[in-house]
Amino acid sequence: MRLVLQMLCLLWLPPVAASAAAPMERGVAITDPGLLRELYDRLDGILLSGGHDVHPSYFGEEIHPKTVLVPPASDQVELTLARWAIAEGKPILGICRGHQVLNVAAGGSLYQDLPDQYPSDIDHTRKPDRPRDQPVHLITPVPGTRLAAIIGPDPLPVNTSHHQAVRDLAPAFVASAWAPDGVLEGLERPGAVFCLGVQFHPEEMIAHEPRALALFRALVEATALQASVVSARRCQAPLLSTKPFGDIMGANSFSG
Repeated sequence: MRLVLQMLCLLWLPPVAASAAAPMERGVAITDPGLLRELYDRLDGILLSGGHDVHPSYFGEEIHPKTVLVPPASDQVELTLARWAIAEGKPILGICRGHQVLNVAAGGSLYQDLPDQYPSDIDHTRKPDRPRDQPVHLITPVPGTRLAAIIGPDPLPVNTSHHQAVRDLAPAFVASAWAPDGVLEGLERPGAVFCLGVQFHPEEMIAHEPRALALFRALVEATALQASVVSARRCQAPLLSTKPFGDIMGANSFSG
């Protein structure tokens, strides 16, 4: 199984490896659409990790003073991968920024700065003196969702490290978890093999929270299932030609 990681970061290797998947890391943006599609077609699943903010032009807004942008190619690559995966049913998990990328890719919008646009008693932003795995608030899974089936129905204490959040949920998704202040902490696409996003960072919680690791295991299980289905379809596909490969190439050769 091959999972692509949104960024080169060794932090991601333990949770993915612990789930018995072989990660394919990507440390650079791919600007050639054909090459990106070739990479996408080789993958069994996608994990979009955290990072800075999605450009607000993708959801029809001007840049907020607190918005911190990534290189344009990064937005283009991740949004393209997300749109393909959503449309074609390839398993995908979005975490923090990746959760927001999924929503924007499907037509949703974001709060560009929670303290300014959605004031709350909960401080969702990153604090340098706070351990990254430290729980800050609870999330409550929505009954009947895939996320609730994976992590259980009880509230889960989670870490937090974001100043943006989902504002308008894309029509393709349903809410799967909420923070006590009404910030959306989980989304998913009903009926998909695995299309799910979470706003917190489960990869930083796996040392002390088995329910966090369960997310990665669920992604890998869905990826393995989807890969087996695709493989079976390829094996059943009829041959397009019985001619030797050399004859085919000769008949279709060109010069120029």
